[in-house]
Amino acid sequence: MSTTTVRRAGAREWGGLAVLSLPTVLLGLDVTVLYLALPSLAEDLRPSGTEELWIMDAYGFLIAGFLITMGTLGDRIGRRKLLMLGAAAFGAVSVMAAYAGSAEMLIAARAALGIAGATLMPSTLALISNMFADQRQRSLAIGVWATSFALGMALGPVVGGVMLNHFWWGSAFLLAVPVAVVLLVAAPILIPEYKAPQSGRFDLLSVALSLVAILPVIYAVKRFAKDGFDVPTIAATVIGLLFAVLFVRRQGTLESPLLDVRLFTNRTFSAALSVLLVGLVGVGGSMLLITQQLQLVEGLPPVEAGLWMGPPALLMFLAAIGSPLVARRVPPGIVVAATLTLSMVGYVLLTLVDSSGGIALMVIGFGLVYLGLGAIAALGTDLVVGAAPPEKAGSASAMSETVQELGLALGVAILGSLATAVYRARIDDQIPAGTPADVADVAGDSLAGAASTADRMPEGWIDLAKEAATSGLNTAMLVAAVCTLVLAFLSAVVLRHVGIIGGEEPEAGEAPAPAEPARSQV
Repeated sequence: MSTTTVRRAGAREWGGLAVLSLPTVLLGLDVTVLYLALPSLAEDLRPSGTEELWIMDAYGFLIAGFLITMGTLGDRIGRRKLLMLGAAAFGAVSVMAAYAGSAEMLIAARAALGIAGATLMPSTLALISNMFADQRQRSLAIGVWATSFALGMALGPVVGGVMLNHFWWGSAFLLAVPVAVVLLVAAPILIPEYKAPQSGRFDLLSVALSLVAILPVIYAVKRFAKDGFDVPTIAATVIGLLFAVLFVRRQGTLESPLLDVRLFTNRTFSAALSVLLVGLVGVGGSMLLITQQLQLVEGLPPVEAGLWMGPPALLMFLAAIGSPLVARRVPPGIVVAATLTLSMVGYVLLTLVDSSGGIALMVIGFGLVYLGLGAIAALGTDLVVGAAPPEKAGSASAMSETVQELGLALGVAILGSLATAVYRARIDDQIPAGTPADVADVAGDSLAGAASTADRMPEGWIDLAKEAATSGLNTAMLVAAVCTLVLAFLSAVVLRHVGIIGGEEPEAGEAPAPAEPARSQV
């Protein structure tokens, strides 16, 4: 038995973790803060409907598309260097977005923010794997990191509401500037550099293939959420899958691939990615529907709705921190399965919400959903990163982030579309005879549309629309409950070979997670 002693992280590494958490919080914040800024932004810049969609979506598209590229680029040029370059770019482009004088300029800035954001996520996670060589400390550090993004998303409505109450819409983007400054000053002091040895040539054709594989799929998922299955959705899906096959085939022929597809032969890596993907589908859909329910049905302003999302975020934080500690004594597969079962209970509670007032029930139910998210985000990410050798940590981190981005997008598309379909089926019979066609189309499309036509409809109409929307929420949450219960069972099965965190002996047939310290160039 090996007696090699793994160096434990000290104060410098934990300080570095705090620095790495800052851009992660910022990225989460940037997802939700724009929802509040959109009305005043639209009044100022007067974007068309298409431009408004691109203002919202360009950021997410480019992050998802460039994650794999940037994760591997960090392995080659240095993860700290890429992080600092990305932070500087993110801060500079945020200023450009804040003072954008046209919709086209803002779309360009949002796209550039997405590319810069793609450098931050895999770099932070890969650096954590270098800084925390001890498996138990690494799991706890990833738990802290995993909560940072959701914390930023939860803070978005609150911070954004405060900023917009005192300043103009562009102030929401300027939050990135002090974070970028702190990171650029503190990173060289607290964070060691790491560059993968013998990383080889950076294959630009692989970069192009990865973009043409990922971007059409993300576009198809988002379009499906709005328009269902139509010709552009199907065409984009086919194009994305075709180029995904070409991308994978090319990676198998390269000595230094952009993504080492051999990582998928490690069953821990593949199983953890699968759990992350499916688990995030339910979270993405429920997050969308609950925030809509709080604002459109309960009538809460965005800031108050954001405050009600605070308790679930706290539960997620506790699960992300606590699950790695529990997994030191209980196998991770059992921990994930148990917390997902609690999430299933949360989804069941959300099926009981009604339109007459159910804020407390929503908060409790969504809190249990977030409990499962905390566990799978922390343990799933740790298993993915830990299954890869140190020189592939950036690539593995990027795959983890790409899968989670895709899971969230699929959740919005699938569960959001299901809730919308139920709403439309319920409301069609409620629209009074003789209602003008244009009014009926808007009112029958969504609850937001129903609210905008309430003054042209009979008294009590909006209450019927709220009931129909709540039925859509209930149905979507029932589907999520069933799927989460199945996922809980499968998690216990597919992760049963994974031993407790910090165990001395690797599972037979599994390569032990590498734990050698990173090569530092401070």
